[in-house]
Amino acid sequence: MSTSPIQYSDIAKTIDHSLLQPFLTEQEMRAGCELARLYDVASVCIKPAFVGLAKSILSGSTVAVGTTIGFPHGGHRTDVKVFESERAMDDGATELDMVVNIGDVLEGHFDRVQADIAAVVQVAHKRGALVKVIFENCYLKPEQIQKLCQICAEVGADIVKTSTGYGTGGATIDDLKLMRASSPAHVGVKAAGGVRDLDKAIEVIGLGVTRIGASATAAILDEWRTRLGLPAIEAVQGASLNSSY
Repeated sequence: MSTSPIQYSDIAKTIDHSLLQPFLTEQEMRAGCELARLYDVASVCIKPAFVGLAKSILSGSTVAVGTTIGFPHGGHRTDVKVFESERAMDDGATELDMVVNIGDVLEGHFDRVQADIAAVVQVAHKRGALVKVIFENCYLKPEQIQKLCQICAEVGADIVKTSTGYGTGGATIDDLKLMRASSPAHVGVKAAGGVRDLDKAIEVIGLGVTRIGASATAAILDEWRTRLGLPAIEAVQGASLNSSY
């Protein structure tokens, strides 16, 4: 059963700072990683080409380096997802956000879906990396979401995730409740898309969410520090980027 956040880290260490917008430059990536370090969040979720850069910037911090696999549509071949995973870990990633093959889910090819997820989980866990499985719930029915939660638990995925942030919708309260209820306690739930302020972050954490994908990190955590009576953190210039994620 979840509890209300009471310390700074109770929210900061749920946030995966999102740096996935297609237009982001290297300079903006650097600024985003520095912001993540400054606010001491859980991780950055960064584009694969910048994993090595993020690893270097975040060296010595408690912020993990995460990246995407099969992003954003999930239609990559399984062996390509495995290669992406291996290369990302070679570059320093310790968290992988992989997208399911959405078409296979919609057509009910759950044997293929399970094999796809299992392959990435297996290669990641051999090297101590976490796997978050992105469903893209805006395209799915509740029974499909439930089935994916069951599959993820069976193959040992670490976290089930609502969205890429680039579909037609993001995390909804109903979907988060369903995912939490359909997953065993050891499987985390990540809300991605639509958590843009502190009150929403507190609300989803209260539902049992363990990670939040957000680009409004500074705004959320500045307000949280204010409520806790903590001194303000001076954000890195230009690192807080507007996004739909």
